[in-house]
Amino acid sequence: MQLIYAAASPFARKVRVLAAEAGLLAEIELLDTAVLPTTLNERVNRANPLGKIPVLLLDDGQALYDSRVICEYLDTLHQGPRLLPIDAGRWQVLRLAALADGLMEAALLARYEKAVREPEQQSQAWLDGQLGKVWRALAELERQAVQLQGPLDLAQIGVACALGYLDFRFADLDWRATHPLLRDFQLAFSARASMQASAPV
Repeated sequence: MQLIYAAASPFARKVRVLAAEAGLLAEIELLDTAVLPTTLNERVNRANPLGKIPVLLLDDGQALYDSRVICEYLDTLHQGPRLLPIDAGRWQVLRLAALADGLMEAALLARYEKAVREPEQQSQAWLDGQLGKVWRALAELERQAVQLQGPLDLAQIGVACALGYLDFRFADLDWRATHPLLRDFQLAFSARASMQASAPV
């Protein structure tokens, strides 16, 4: 298998962390690339018509996207405990994982607004709207932080990667100051070898 990814992408990091935790990372060739909404990446576009990463290229020629689909696929390939439960806890994990994905998406869109668009084209209203989603997601994750305890699962991985992206691109937000339970969760989770190895650069 091959994974088209970018080191700074929180969605790609989520896949890499899950693959490492499932013992599958050695079976995946990592293909680092860069993707911006204003620049065509033909390799990515051939594999995913949406032009987004990550993309998992299977040995039979199929391409899987997006990160949620890739994570669910990889979770079927290992012999350890499922990272996406198949019992009654599945929906709770999926809901928190979706919240983490939404946080990542909003943060990424805010990043693009500031880093890709020319200053005269930037919209403060758009930026405020995306960051509003980030803060609301953080508040809800703080409220549900107890659900991030227990055996490792996809929600924990997603939340940790989302918070890591905020640290990487939005350090000035200082989300830890008002979210102590998430702060403690992130401090512990970021010490895992899979997180250390996938830290964005």
